[in-house]
Amino acid sequence: MRIRITHQRITLVLQLILLLEAVLAVWSQRWFTAFLSSMIILITLLPLVFERRFRIHIPPDLQLAAICFVFASLFLGEIRDYYTRFWWWDMALHTLSGFLLGIVGFLLVHIMNEIDDIHVHMKPGFVAFFAFMFALGMGALWEILEFAMDSLLGMNMQKPMLGDPSGLTDTMWDLIVDAVGALVISILGWRYLKNPGQKSLLERWIDAFVARNPQLFRR
Repeated sequence: MRIRITHQRITLVLQLILLLEAVLAVWSQRWFTAFLSSMIILITLLPLVFERRFRIHIPPDLQLAAICFVFASLFLGEIRDYYTRFWWWDMALHTLSGFLLGIVGFLLVHIMNEIDDIHVHMKPGFVAFFAFMFALGMGALWEILEFAMDSLLGMNMQKPMLGDPSGLTDTMWDLIVDAVGALVISILGWRYLKNPGQKSLLERWIDAFVARNPQLFRR
């Protein structure tokens, strides 16, 4: 309970920072920054929507990790220009996105694996492979979105990197670190299914998700 309250307080602090940024942006007529800050606030409210609307309870650790990722990527990265100020910022966040998307992909197929209404049972190796491909596929879709935003709206989401002004090097390194993050999660997920007694951070998140959502795992 104490951990959940701590996570809620951290989330509230991040939301207040975003709200202040949105107000200041409106005051100075920086409309895109105001819009993006407001959208980030709405994104941070998604876990609450999932709990109330769909009765899907996300473990506090996973909620906080996702919210911090959104804050770091969109607010610090795009609004505060950390992507340009720190060359490693983009690669670090794409590695983390590989972790988070790998967890989402693993949980999706793990739920399907445990529901009797879906008459299929996938082996641990395939579950891990699905999680890896899901994370990598979502990473590829994001790169397509970046290209579209740059081409259609004149943005600079695919940034020059290592002397390459085209953004190709940036895109390829993004996909590579996405794959690294997804691979780590896939291996941990495979180990969890093969040896349920082991308790790494991923295993604790999975156990917490299963415990808080028994309706998804009824047999």
